[in-house]
This record gives sequence, structure tokens and C-alpha cells, in this order.
Amino acid sequence: MSITAERKGELIQEYAQHEGDTGSPEVQVAVLSERIKNLTEHLQTHKKDFHSRRGLLVMVGQRRRLLDYVKGKDGTRYSGLIQRLGLRR
Repeated sequence: MSITAERKGELIQEYAQHEGDTGSPEVQVAVLSERIKNLTEHLQTHKKDFHSRRGLLVMVGQRRRLLDYVKGKDGTRYSGLIQRLGLRR
């Protein structure tokens, strides 16, 4: 359900804006997207896990707020990010 430390490190390296960057919105959105993907797979097999479903909805809302922030700051960064992550919108 959660992502491994190795996978998180790969995501941070891939989406970091500069060396040592772990907190930029791009990195946060990438990590959240990976967690959302894993939790979605979990919920397909465990349909009655309502506590995890609520956690999923919280993560989706957090990702949406971060994407709105990036879109407000720089539209080209936003469009590039959603294209790299393969998100709709």
C-alpha cells in the first residue's frame, strides 16, 4: 500500500528541480500520485475498506490543491507536470 524508500528516492530524483530538492510541488505531486495509484489498486481488491478510501480522497484533494498552486504560479510547469505524470485535466 505504501511506497518503498527506493521508489520514493527515484521519484524525488526524477521530479526534483535542483540537487537536494525534496519539497517542491512537483516532487510532492509525484509522490502523492504514486501513493494514490497504489491505494487505488488496494481498494480494487478490498472494496469495503472505507478507512483507506477516505485516506485516498484526502490524498486526491491534497494533490489537486498542489496542482492548482503550480498552475497559478506557472502554467507551462503545470502542463508539463500533468503530462509527465499522465494525469487527466
